[in-house]
Amino acid sequence: MKAVLIFSGGMDSTTLLYDLIHEGYDVSAITFDYRQKHKKEIRCAEKTCKKLQVPHKIIDVSVLNDLAPSSLTRAQWDVPEGNYAEETMKQTVVPNRNMVFLSLAASYAIGIGAKDLFYAAHAGDHAIYPDCRPAFVSAMTPALHLCDWNDVTLHAPYLMISKGDIVKKGLALNVDYVDTWSCYKGEDLPCGKCGACTERREAFGLAGVADPLEERE
Repeated sequence: MKAVLIFSGGMDSTTLLYDLIHEGYDVSAITFDYRQKHKKEIRCAEKTCKKLQVPHKIIDVSVLNDLAPSSLTRAQWDVPEGNYAEETMKQTVVPNRNMVFLSLAASYAIGIGAKDLFYAAHAGDHAIYPDCRPAFVSAMTPALHLCDWNDVTLHAPYLMISKGDIVKKGLALNVDYVDTWSCYKGEDLPCGKCGACTERREAFGLAGVADPLEERE
């Protein structure tokens, strides 16, 4: 079973990578460099793929940085702090990012003969990220069936589960969360204050374990 995974190097997609390998998929990973502030996640993706011996492509989509204003793509915009429920967190939306990623990942999947394309949107993303909502997945699924003579099926298996449940799943799969990155600020250590850090801390708390990144600090 050949599959392509959109792999950021964050907690969710790393868990999904381990999950797919456990399920017997022959996975190829694709990571996108859009000159995001938190490019450290790309290094985590490289390290994990090397460790798991997963074929890995890193694609330069820096044009997205130019076209899509966000606190993740603009040096002069501060990354907001707080919980994802706050209105300011919409500043972290990179407009149309996942549609771009899915389109390019579909081309990769077709090119290598993979019938299945995965990404790790989850229930916690629904509030502020339109391209992580069930309606978006439902719309993209038929589009990928129609985009080429070779059929590609879109999967978002974590779409209706929380990040805490993802961590629980990852612990059962022995995911090494030291090799993941969440913080949006792009510093050497997690800031502990941005939405991604806040959500990560809550997820590990719900799973009843300490974040290994915090233990290492």
